[in-house]
Amino acid sequence: MKSHESDRARRVGILGGTFDPVHYGHLVIAEEVRAALALAEVIFVPTGDPPHKQGEHITAARHRLAMLELALAANPGFSLSLVDIDRPGPSYTVETLKLLRAQWHKATDIYFIIGWDSLEDFPTWYDPGGILEQLAHLVAVHRPGYTEDPFYRERLEQRAPGIAERLLAVPAPQLEISATDLRQRVAAGRPIKYQLPETVERYIYEHQLYQKAD
Repeated sequence: MKSHESDRARRVGILGGTFDPVHYGHLVIAEEVRAALALAEVIFVPTGDPPHKQGEHITAARHRLAMLELALAANPGFSLSLVDIDRPGPSYTVETLKLLRAQWHKATDIYFIIGWDSLEDFPTWYDPGGILEQLAHLVAVHRPGYTEDPFYRERLEQRAPGIAERLLAVPAPQLEISATDLRQRVAAGRPIKYQLPETVERYIYEHQLYQKAD
């Protein structure tokens, strides 16, 4: 198999999302992948203007960034990139990766992290081939014990040429936590404790975020 990695390249994971709010589901996956693949760090990249959420209310970037900073502070293996927040226009993944690649040049191998369920949608993303070109590996996270259909990668390759040689599957705990549910819980006066870091929970209440249902 042809590899884009080198022994000297720095290996970093990229986890993108709106993080509205960030929660333990995000953090558990990021840490599991970092440890399993011996990555130097996992970089969280919050989206600025996600094209798949046009028309939806998204919390102001300054609040999402502040919550991420609080959530990541305790883990030296995590960091934050503003590359998507700082640029204008829709936050297409391929453009974000090109900007990161331009910053790092060839000294960094990029491991882009997505959920296993997102693999099915990946061929419909904007310029999937361009995304794969920027990556050493596409890392798909599934629940422990999951059995992969033996022909799944072959079918996926037909829909997104080049994906099979870059795809890595990593098992990780799957916490049934969603940002949508957390926002709805806050709006309804229900508890969110133990689903996200306490510092993020305090920030949400101190800044009166998610007081109205989506």
